Amino acid sequence: MAKGVFNWTFTEVERFLKEHGFVLNYTNASHFYYIAHYNGEMRNVCVPFHGKKALKPRTLKGIILQSGIPQKEWIS
Repeated sequence: MAKGVFNWTFTEVERFLKEHGFVLNYTNASHFYYIAHYNGEMRNVCVPFHGKKALKPRTLKGIILQSGIPQKEWIS
């Protein structure tokens, strides 16, 4: 079942990014920064970690924009 932009946890976002070639660059407190070359561009994505809480939809939309991966791939 597609979740849309709701109920994504840090672990699920991290797994999705790693499947698309992103690697952990560094951490700053509870924020994890991933980098990758996607579509010929260097991308830097910040993912907040707050335990097992779900990310807010607006936060996930920001992560989607930073990654450059089309939203359709995130949802499917």
